[in-house]
Amino acid sequence: MKHQTAYSLVKWKQGAAQVRRREGERGRLRKGGTKPEKKNREEQRKVLKGRKEKESNAGGRQGKIRVKAFGRKAEQGFLGMLGGIFLAVSVTLLPAGQDGKSETAGGSALASPETVSSERASFSAEPASQSLSGILDETLPAQAKPEEDFKLYAQSAVLMDAGTGRILYEKDGKTKRPMASTTKIMTCILALEEGSPEDLVTVSSYAASMPDVQLNIREGEQYYLKDLLYSLMLESHNDTAVAVAEHIAGSVEEFAVLMNQKARDIGCTDTWFVTPNGLDGADGPQQTPHSTTAEDLARIMSYCITQSPKREEFIELTRTASHSFADREGKRSFYCANHNAFLTMMPEALTGKTGFTGAAGYCYVGAVQDEGRTFVVSLLGCGWPPHKTYKWSDMKTLSSYALREYGWREVFESGKTFPDAAVKDGVAEKTGLVLAVPKEEQTLRVLMREGEEADIRYRYPSELEAPVAAGTPVGSADYYIEGELLKSYPICTRDNVERISYLYCLRQCVRQIFSF
Repeated sequence: MKHQTAYSLVKWKQGAAQVRRREGERGRLRKGGTKPEKKNREEQRKVLKGRKEKESNAGGRQGKIRVKAFGRKAEQGFLGMLGGIFLAVSVTLLPAGQDGKSETAGGSALASPETVSSERASFSAEPASQSLSGILDETLPAQAKPEEDFKLYAQSAVLMDAGTGRILYEKDGKTKRPMASTTKIMTCILALEEGSPEDLVTVSSYAASMPDVQLNIREGEQYYLKDLLYSLMLESHNDTAVAVAEHIAGSVEEFAVLMNQKARDIGCTDTWFVTPNGLDGADGPQQTPHSTTAEDLARIMSYCITQSPKREEFIELTRTASHSFADREGKRSFYCANHNAFLTMMPEALTGKTGFTGAAGYCYVGAVQDEGRTFVVSLLGCGWPPHKTYKWSDMKTLSSYALREYGWREVFESGKTFPDAAVKDGVAEKTGLVLAVPKEEQTLRVLMREGEEADIRYRYPSELEAPVAAGTPVGSADYYIEGELLKSYPICTRDNVERISYLYCLRQCVRQIFSF
């Protein structure tokens, strides 16, 4: 008991001491504490005061920044509203891939780079008997020409439709051969086109020196051009050919230049003229011989009777049975008879010209005509003496075949319509396509055999690139027979389509804003 009382007294004293210490600390705190503590507190107060001042200044600046930021956000919000409307209009109107260029429909309709060519979009090809495939096929399978069992004497022969130039039959038609006096059809047509019938032609010594066959004109004599042309074509005189050539061009060499240029203009690629009368010769750096092909010779005759502005004069002259004339002074008189025997062999015979040299053999080029059909036959190397009549046999064989087998047929497909072409980057999504042929010209009559059919190939775009101008040719309707192109008609755009640009979209945006 005594010990417990002592322990309790000790504990009480310790507790009282702790209470006094705590009270002392509180008192010191109330009085400001010790000097070091006061100093520390003052420094802390200064630091806190500086921080508050900085925060106050920073807050003012931030307030100003917040005001400016609010102004910018308000401005951006307004512009964003306009941009949103513009974007909505653009998404609706502006196709993907727009480059923003501003153009009008005055330009050409061009294809995008992914299309078939740099100028057009991918084409659809449609044969007459097939539906649209949307696949470009610019070529037609060539059909073989009829292999008629003609027993011809000529080394080269061609039967041609004079109206279209289509070759209906050929035998070795592309081989170059000498053509003798058939040359004179080119001499005659050039003289008719470049000269005047009443021109006075003065004979040179060179012209007078030409070998047979000749009119026997003399140096210094003068003749009217029309009379010399009868001599040239009815009796095939070599001296008059040179006199005519010198009168038209100044010399035989210069006249040959005109002959070769005319041949190229007609489309003859394998013909070379050296002399105006057809006598054998060669000139040029490679000494190219005087020569042609059966195809080219037929083209020249076709030109003379169907295309030349002097075709009527040519036909009348070459069909004349005989002609009498004299030199200008009237001292010498001449009579020329037509030596073209074929003119009396067939009622359809229209015109022609014979020829012969030792190198060329017998040659002939002529034409027959009936019911508006005109056919040309050319024969090269058609026998040598004594087989003078071989050319008449071959001529009748080919002419009779043409007149018997070929008749007129209308092949133009009227009323043809085409699907619209899509327009990339255009204000309108598509444009119509039309065959640009006046109604009065929508006809194509062709000479065809029984069983022949015309192949019609339509080529037109499925897509165009804006701008598109109405009437722009973008395709074609091509008519073929046996793989040969006869006629091509343009397929054109029907509508003007402006190109969509950002400026266009902006105008639409402004209109929508002010329409509210």
